[in-house]
Amino acid sequence: MSLRDKALSYHKNPTPGKVAIVSTKPCETSAELSLAYTPGVAEPVKEIADNPDAVFDYTSRGNLVAVVSNGTAILGLGNRGALASKPVMEGKAVLFKRFADVDVFDIEIDSEDPEEIIRTVKLLEPTFGGINLEDIKAPECFYIEKRLIELCDIPVFHDDQHGTAIIATAGLINAAELAEKKLDSLKVVINGAGAAGISCARMFVAAGVKRENLFMCDSKGLIIESRDDLTDEKREFAQSGPARVLADVIKDADVFAGLSVAGVMSQDMVRSMADRPIIFAMANPDPEISYPDALAAREDIIMATGRSDYPNQINNVLGFPFIFRGALDVRARRISERMKMAASLALAELARQPVTDDVRAAYGGAAFSFGPGYIVPKPFDRRVIEYVSVAVAKTACEEGLAGRPINDWEDYRKKLAERIRKNI
Repeated sequence: MSLRDKALSYHKNPTPGKVAIVSTKPCETSAELSLAYTPGVAEPVKEIADNPDAVFDYTSRGNLVAVVSNGTAILGLGNRGALASKPVMEGKAVLFKRFADVDVFDIEIDSEDPEEIIRTVKLLEPTFGGINLEDIKAPECFYIEKRLIELCDIPVFHDDQHGTAIIATAGLINAAELAEKKLDSLKVVINGAGAAGISCARMFVAAGVKRENLFMCDSKGLIIESRDDLTDEKREFAQSGPARVLADVIKDADVFAGLSVAGVMSQDMVRSMADRPIIFAMANPDPEISYPDALAAREDIIMATGRSDYPNQINNVLGFPFIFRGALDVRARRISERMKMAASLALAELARQPVTDDVRAAYGGAAFSFGPGYIVPKPFDRRVIEYVSVAVAKTACEEGLAGRPINDWEDYRKKLAERIRKNI
């Protein structure tokens, strides 16, 4: 069977779709029916009406995330509409559940009006413990997320922006260490100025890259201050000086981060970079330059892609399930910049640890160890939840963002590990 046939069969059989509602309480007798619904359900209603925080004790809200999209920027497929986005949003639900035991309702909003999307999500806030925005095109996605963070009292997180940035920053920290280069000395070129590109630039700077050493390009070349077509987000990273094409900007660069389209980077560009260059070619499904072509151009590179069939996959699944797990467990009001950086640092630290047998088994017995071919953890490493969720939850507590702070972190770590063991 072709990949297309396999994918369609997977989604269609034996039951259409990838998710379903499962009851967590028995309802087999008339007595249980009277507890599940009327008259018994009136008791938690009254408790919640008197004390809104009781909703977390008597309903699933504390472990329920909305994955929200309007389908305007689907997985490299572009604007295919809200309806066509549903398989992707169901897929996100599967990943949330499989990796962090977080439940999801996927919500596809049939509108490209930012105000309609904002109003819809805000009205749905009582249902959820967190909001994951997904596949909403730039620049509207920036405004939508910003306004919802302001309006909502639960975490709002646009994964296309921050997920990629968090994983890429972890990879950059480790790649720079292996290349024996300081973050504040790196010349960084980012190609692609959409949601992920802007967020990567912001996180790289927060991690230690100097703003003046970061060069952002879009389809027109280097983003410079004299251009009259810049969004506020692009202007944030505009350079002074003349217009230049990517091939000129990338000369002597230490880092290339691609969040654009396939084929824009040539082998000559790779050869023009500084010694021990770091190349993150993250366009999906086909990177800016293929892994074999980049390695053929020179042997001293440290390279990552968005693909699972090459080393160092920059995979958002290393971030969003575990970030929400930590945020939900302390009832965080939002996901702060420090919480995002805590996730990056935790992933960077985990990649330096010896790889366990269960990770090797998940990848056919392959051996992994910290080095140019292993700068970020594997998604099936069961320790990711312990590292990332604990780091995120602890940071939320330190910042005063937690509605239910945790005091015993070792106990929390053990509970996370047990939760995943039961979920596999």
